Amino acid sequence: MSIEVGIWRIDEELKPVQLAGMDLEKRLQEILADDISLVGKDLLVIGREVVTPWDGRIDLLAINAFGNLVVIELKRDRTPRDIVAQVLDYASWVRGLEAEDIQRTFVDYQSRFNVKDPPEGVTQAMRRAFGKPPTELNSSLQMIIVAGSLDSATERIVEYLREEYDMDINVALFRAFEDENKLYLTRAWMTESEHLDVEAKRGGPEARSWNGEFYVNFEEGEHRNWADAREYGFVSAGGGPRFQSFMERLRIGQVVWAYVPKAGYVGMGRVVSEAVHFSEFKVTVNGEDLPITEAVTKALNPFDVGYDQYFVGIKWQKTVGVRNAVFEPGLFANQNTVARPKTEQWQFTVDFLRQLWRID
Repeated sequence: MSIEVGIWRIDEELKPVQLAGMDLEKRLQEILADDISLVGKDLLVIGREVVTPWDGRIDLLAINAFGNLVVIELKRDRTPRDIVAQVLDYASWVRGLEAEDIQRTFVDYQSRFNVKDPPEGVTQAMRRAFGKPPTELNSSLQMIIVAGSLDSATERIVEYLREEYDMDINVALFRAFEDENKLYLTRAWMTESEHLDVEAKRGGPEARSWNGEFYVNFEEGEHRNWADAREYGFVSAGGGPRFQSFMERLRIGQVVWAYVPKAGYVGMGRVVSEAVHFSEFKVTVNGEDLPITEAVTKALNPFDVGYDQYFVGIKWQKTVGVRNAVFEPGLFANQNTVARPKTEQWQFTVDFLRQLWRID
């Protein structure tokens, strides 16, 4: 079933807000170039109307904090077959871009669209945007189709590519509404925008079976602090139903490796209790079991009802503080909240950490 979005204003009775009388898809490229966070956090636009060797033009090309490229293509009035074929065609070229190609694309973008004068290098821009640049560029690729409406054929094709070929492709649906001379923009995702399974960089000989150990991205901020997770024994995520579903994939007895973005690996342990809402999660304090809501935490707002974190209990076998986090060139890193990596790089990472931390 195709996705439809509506808005109703609550007065004395519900009143539907009307769609705006504007051609939104003609304006979306500029809107997203000005604020790329509308399609993903920790993104930096590095190209707009990027010309391919066969004279195609990629609407927007972005890079995330992990150095992975994101192809963003507007559907406009193209057929489902045409837009999906187009984004796959562009992706086949983007996957082959080397660091110097990415640098040239970024400099060209800044010059053509008056983004920065004089242009800065992509490493400098990523340091400014994300805190520090990644150790590797273009190790994986994401594709986003941006549309003002979504037909069932596009939905079927994208879902098939995700499920059968494990492609990181999604559709962001934007609609513009107008109410009392004010414009409102809505966004909906066709499906979860993060993949659980992370395949080999380019397939082929690097691909391998999953080793049974999970990668968990523990991003610090207002709602989470690694010191709390280390002390009370947990990993957590919040911000919507899909993050609950990520936590629910961790089952009792499974091994997790915790990674703090922009820092490195901070811990390894086993799941001892499955995902529950923060209001139900208990910790041990001075030998007494207490709700975590009664524990002293370093996170400023871990129990935000609007954010709705879900906690998974972990018995840590090894942990280090964020200042001593481990990250070396060649170690696996990914933006996914929870992942089952299937790469030689992941096995190398696990073997390296076990040896470094002397874990049997």
